[in-house]
Amino acid sequence: MKQQGIDHFSGKRVWVIGASSGIGEACAKALLLKGAKVALSSRRAERLNVIASTAGADQTLVTPLDVTNNTQLQDGYKTLVSAWGGLDLLLFVSGTYVPLRADNFDIKVAEKTIDANLLGPMRAVALVIPEMLKAHSGHIAIVGSVAGYSGLPKALAYGPSKAAIINFCENLYYDLLPTGVSVHMISPGFVATEATAQNDFEMPALISAEEAASEILAGIQKGEFDIHFPKRFTRFLKFLRILPYPIYFWIVRRFVKI
Repeated sequence: MKQQGIDHFSGKRVWVIGASSGIGEACAKALLLKGAKVALSSRRAERLNVIASTAGADQTLVTPLDVTNNTQLQDGYKTLVSAWGGLDLLLFVSGTYVPLRADNFDIKVAEKTIDANLLGPMRAVALVIPEMLKAHSGHIAIVGSVAGYSGLPKALAYGPSKAAIINFCENLYYDLLPTGVSVHMISPGFVATEATAQNDFEMPALISAEEAASEILAGIQKGEFDIHFPKRFTRFLKFLRILPYPIYFWIVRRFVKI
């Protein structure tokens, strides 16, 4: 059994959470150009309004919210359903990244990271699943990271949050495949965004947010579950996952000079 893709985005109702910058902004703009109706959510309303101002009449909804606030998420979804009657695609891109290693580990930062990066998507998915199940259609796409594949430097909270997203998406896919609801697990490598600008090391195979958006939308259209890119980098990391730990850690220490 293969899950459904999307033939075209024209007229599709899409909720982009994390639309104010980076990959989310690039996806929102690409979807608008393809004729989708896009609900724009993030904490920064002013950034969302700028994106909305470039779209056609009645093509966007601006619903500012914090993904750690379930009431705000509920209100955003109610606004969307009231205006459009339903949702075809949830694209959850929002996330937070604070570089952490053992010598500067901060439990409060870790708790905020897990709240935003793991519980945030879970809250959104819990909202949209009931109606998608009734309709036997819909798409849930969640942006994780290759940092979830295995342990990497400076990701002591971020990495575990993204590893949990991989497991969450795998479970969703297994449960929803027979129902007609499609799940897309998105694992980008290094993408030039505000978050990665914090990194003080060389980022291999760095791509633009626009390139990432193109990969994401193409993968969703094809019905792919495992959307990862750029392939020259992500395939190497997938290979590392199957190596014995002594070899894995030797390679990471050799090639990650931090």
